[in-house]
Amino acid sequence: MMPILLFVAACLVLLSGYPVAFSLAGTALLFAWIGTLTGSFDAAFLQAMPNRLYGIMTNDTLLAVPLFVFMGVMLERSRVAEQLLQNMGALFGSLRGGLGISVILVGTLLAASTGIVGATVITMGLLALPAMTQQGYNPRISTGVICASGTLGQIIPPSIVLILLGDVLSSSYQQAQLDQGIFSPETLSVGDLFMGAVVPGLLLVLLYIAYLLLVAWWSPNSVPAAPVSAEKMPLGTLLKSLFPPLLLIFLVLGSIISGLATPTEAASVGAVGALSLALLQRQLHWDRLRNVMQETTQITSMVFLILIGAALFSLVFRGFGGDDLVRDFLSDLPGGKTGALILVMVSLFLLGFFIDFIEIIFVIVPIVGPALLMMDINPIWLGIMIAINLQTSFLTPPFGFALFYLRGVMPDSISTRQLYEGILPFILIQLLMLVILALWPSLTTWLPGVIYR
Repeated sequence: MMPILLFVAACLVLLSGYPVAFSLAGTALLFAWIGTLTGSFDAAFLQAMPNRLYGIMTNDTLLAVPLFVFMGVMLERSRVAEQLLQNMGALFGSLRGGLGISVILVGTLLAASTGIVGATVITMGLLALPAMTQQGYNPRISTGVICASGTLGQIIPPSIVLILLGDVLSSSYQQAQLDQGIFSPETLSVGDLFMGAVVPGLLLVLLYIAYLLLVAWWSPNSVPAAPVSAEKMPLGTLLKSLFPPLLLIFLVLGSIISGLATPTEAASVGAVGALSLALLQRQLHWDRLRNVMQETTQITSMVFLILIGAALFSLVFRGFGGDDLVRDFLSDLPGGKTGALILVMVSLFLLGFFIDFIEIIFVIVPIVGPALLMMDINPIWLGIMIAINLQTSFLTPPFGFALFYLRGVMPDSISTRQLYEGILPFILIQLLMLVILALWPSLTTWLPGVIYR
């Protein structure tokens, strides 16, 4: 019962609002002390902690985290989103639903440029929501579009979620193979997940746009066209605003796809590119650079502190035999591999209401990952399914984090109920995407196989 009690206690402490990293580490140490006194835990397990910390410090993959965070924060402060939205809105504004389509496309470009969900949702809320309200959009449609497009940063590379998930799943995949007696294990890289996410991410964008077009046909007054004609905007103006983020995306993802750079090296290209872009647009000065560096340091410190706490938690959990307990439980479920996968996905979805994706990736995935991967589940497909599942959880009322982000910048004239009603169609689209990937796993494995074979 000790691993179960440890997990429940950690969840209760997390829900109390205590800092995540200290909740995980403190609960683990408390249970390790109790286990040592009762003889149910071997304190020698804790001797592995220095090696785990050293492994975190020397992990090249995790170097991509501060670099991509810096890139995202710098782009957020350099008015790239504002210029894109203005020009895209002018281009598509003559169409019913055109401004909504512009928001989705800009959200896609920001997702591929920054990978930071909270920043994208807040930025799009501040920029797009007033414009959509002024144009006469139904508040349900406008809030739903902004939330859904803002969370594309969860799945469209380069995504912080995919970087962290790739690192954790890589360890889980190797552990699963070692447990099966395979002593020359195959590897899983962050680049594999990046490429595996491209097709599902683009399909989600197309499904979002298809929904808006359907709304424009069914209820045209909900998504009226702009009174200003698109022809009044010069093509050069649009290309000028599109070129910098597209070039940055090309440099980051292109260097990974071509094999010229690892995701970590590509992240450094992105960071330098974002810095150069801000400099060229005359949006860079000392105070802004200092603020960007401070925010990057704060976000990165939070991520790594949680990672350290989660490493201690998983070590104590394993010392109590929790990994064997989870593996046996999932293996004995009715329905075999399918039943185990459904249970894990539902559990992750529900946990996403209460704890952030970082805690889920660092705490839950290392526990269930090896057990699932021992059932002959493709690690790339599993990683993308988990990422889209967490993205759906981010959108689901009443606890979705994306809803909280947008609620914080919404005017009082738009009710929370309208926000919840507007996001429901996009949740259905997300669930449809999960079903599509379950039926056709090759949508996630085809591109990595073509590029890396």
